[in-house]
Amino acid sequence: MTASKHLIALLKSHIARDDDQFLSIAMQMAAHEARKGHGQVAQQLRALVDQARSGKVERARRPVPIAQPKGDLAALVSVTFSETRLASMALTNELEQRLKRVLIEQRQQHKLVERGLQPRRKLLLVGPPGSGKTMTAGALAGELHLPLFTVLFDTLITRFMGETASKLRIIFDAMSETRGVYFFDEFDAIGSRRSERNDVGEIRRVLNSFLQFLEKDDSDSLIIAATNHVELLDPALFRRFDDVIQYEFPDQDVTLKILQSRLVGFDAKTVDWTRTVELSAGLSQAEISRAAEEAAKRAILADRLSITNDDLSSSLKERRSAAHR
Repeated sequence: MTASKHLIALLKSHIARDDDQFLSIAMQMAAHEARKGHGQVAQQLRALVDQARSGKVERARRPVPIAQPKGDLAALVSVTFSETRLASMALTNELEQRLKRVLIEQRQQHKLVERGLQPRRKLLLVGPPGSGKTMTAGALAGELHLPLFTVLFDTLITRFMGETASKLRIIFDAMSETRGVYFFDEFDAIGSRRSERNDVGEIRRVLNSFLQFLEKDDSDSLIIAATNHVELLDPALFRRFDDVIQYEFPDQDVTLKILQSRLVGFDAKTVDWTRTVELSAGLSQAEISRAAEEAAKRAILADRLSITNDDLSSSLKERRSAAHR
């Protein structure tokens, strides 16, 4: 790969805030310089990459620079700052526009509030596993520079009557005190149809409490719920959300975007993309991304800067096998 292509690849990974990809490309440049006989330059590049990776580990160990949850809330949510951005996601045009609309309304909410209107901030994401719902919550938090609070259902839901609803109240109270993105993943755990529950009624009470809290909530926080099983959700939930966004398995265009974005920095001129996209049919975005990364590993460990059809087909077959176990 030429120096100009390496530079383009570096810029793309920087814009996408993909540090791992950025450093991987830098190591490829070091290998390229070494092959050209530029040993000193290669050594400097490797040393800088090692330094960056070391610094990244140290930064990861530092406390997140936001107010950590305290008291009862600490056991109910985990908090992070997300570095994910929409640019790092492979989205259909329709889905991208819907998410951008949320961001625009959030960033310019003062214009809406002045006219008695409210920005979208209560979102329900539905679709198959690995289709980008969790990544979307991180991307919205990253774009808005807000902390991402992920609700921990293993501590939220208890068997004691009334206790889960009390814990939900703590979370909704926190939304008013600390603006952020509050993410309820696997939401069907509390949002299932009330008429189909065969329990003693505790989950029905929890769902009723959630509906009441959600309807009364007037905080500035974003509330995002996600589920793989939309058919299980109680119909009363849908009208409480500002937007219900559907996720699907990727089409051919999105599949190609995922593969090529994950392989930026590699020479892929011999890859039959049409055939590769066909082999990816039926796999989720996450599975396709993982397959591309596995193909990149094969090339790196074989001391190659090029991706072959065999690299991709083998990785895709492995992902398909794992997905159907």
